Amino acid sequence: MPDLNDWTTPRLLSTAARLVEHAWNEKLAVLGLTHAGVIALEVLDAEGAMVQARLSTKVQVRAQTMGQTLSRLEAHGHITRERSRLDGRSQRVAVSESGRTALVQARALDRNLTPGVEVGVEELRGKLVAVIRWLGSARWGEEMPENESTATSKDLPEQS
Repeated sequence: MPDLNDWTTPRLLSTAARLVEHAWNEKLAVLGLTHAGVIALEVLDAEGAMVQARLSTKVQVRAQTMGQTLSRLEAHGHITRERSRLDGRSQRVAVSESGRTALVQARALDRNLTPGVEVGVEELRGKLVAVIRWLGSARWGEEMPENESTATSKDLPEQS
């Protein structure tokens, strides 16, 4: 195995993200979910029913990608779709009761995904939030919503 201490920060972040995503998807599969499905369900649960185009914009993925995610969610009964009364061509997507139950279970899995990694996790979370805000605003052309702290380049990890 290569010496991880020699890896650059972006490579470490990318590898860690992929490993977490794979582990999370393995756990979520028993619920008929993927990480992308959980993200879509969380937005729908928080903001209510909406058309696919609006959901894909909120989640910041292409409409086609969201369509595939919604098809999987619908196949497992986690969402419902109905024709929009305003525009018969579009469909409003909503979380079903099964989807709400699966979302509660997914959140529990998420909290327990990386046991034993609690030391320094708050500092790590702060740095990850800074990276997402900094790079996300450049990529998506909008300021990322802030809760408590402001992300600037000084908040980012030093280049390695």
